[in-house]
Amino acid sequence: MSALLAAAAVAADGLRVTRTRRRARTLAVTVALVLAAAALAVTALMLGDYPLSALEVVRALVGADDGPAQIVVFDFRLPRVVLAILVGIAFGLAGALFQSVLRNTLASPDVIGVSQGASAGAVAALLLGGVTGFWVSVAAFGGGAAVGLLLYAVAWRGGMTGYRFVLSGIGVAYVCTSVVGYLLTRSDVREAQAALLWMTGSVAQADWPLVTTLAVAVAVLVPLVLLVARGLDLLLLGDEQAAGLGLRPELVRAAVIALGVALACVATAAAGPVAFVALIAAPVARRLVGDGSLALVQSALVGVVLVVGADLVALHLLPALLPVDFSVPVGVITGAVGGPYLIWLMAAGRTRTS
Repeated sequence: MSALLAAAAVAADGLRVTRTRRRARTLAVTVALVLAAAALAVTALMLGDYPLSALEVVRALVGADDGPAQIVVFDFRLPRVVLAILVGIAFGLAGALFQSVLRNTLASPDVIGVSQGASAGAVAALLLGGVTGFWVSVAAFGGGAAVGLLLYAVAWRGGMTGYRFVLSGIGVAYVCTSVVGYLLTRSDVREAQAALLWMTGSVAQADWPLVTTLAVAVAVLVPLVLLVARGLDLLLLGDEQAAGLGLRPELVRAAVIALGVALACVATAAAGPVAFVALIAAPVARRLVGDGSLALVQSALVGVVLVVGADLVALHLLPALLPVDFSVPVGVITGAVGGPYLIWLMAAGRTRTS
């Protein structure tokens, strides 16, 4: 009896040490990602035709400098940086939700057609409806939401399985991409140029009204994600075990998918389909904190680092390295990074289906 008690005590101590180490690692990763995101954001605010030092940027942000630095920071650079941060949070969380609930690493909005549906809605509103501004964002949200509902209906066969949802989404993505291509070929060149945002993804159009709209949407959706996080954590144990703990698996699954679709739609409505951010963010975050964790906060932070960093490369590094006098959309950079990652993911056989 005493031997059993001693063994139980040793096991309990080992479990306690493991939990402590995991918490310390998670905290360290989170702090490192926050610092990396902050460093990238400050760097983005420093660079431009009117260079600023880090001290000048900080003084402008806290209101200690009311000269040209504050005008440059608040009127010209900060909206773009804040939009990139919000887009990174939304796409990072959306990818983490889809990949967790569908148990498939390929289940991200830009692979399963949600982003493409939002793009199709926006381009149709621009080229067929002749609308601009806020209503284009509404059309983008509607297109992505319609795709999400369609996928849920098509993939439902007495329950939801990840592989059916992903395969249906890939097919829908091709259809939406074809719709966008058709609309572009039938439109005027100048109109098509305005619609190119919805083909690549960009934060160059950032202004404070757009940033405010996206910030409100993210502020509403993120607390809802936190509310369903515990249910999603239990859902990863399996439907039978989750149901035994008082959870309704299909209700939680539907809520998680709805939140993932909403986050992807609001991000796409603001910046277009910034490629591969949702696909990459969660796997990178989980690898950093350790497998077996949802890593929702870390996925959002990785999304921020990806979008802000890619925009820095697109806006400043590429024009400095190449003989061109223009910047490229941020989606071009994330696509250049995400494409090889997807190839590696498939070659390594790291996708999961259920």
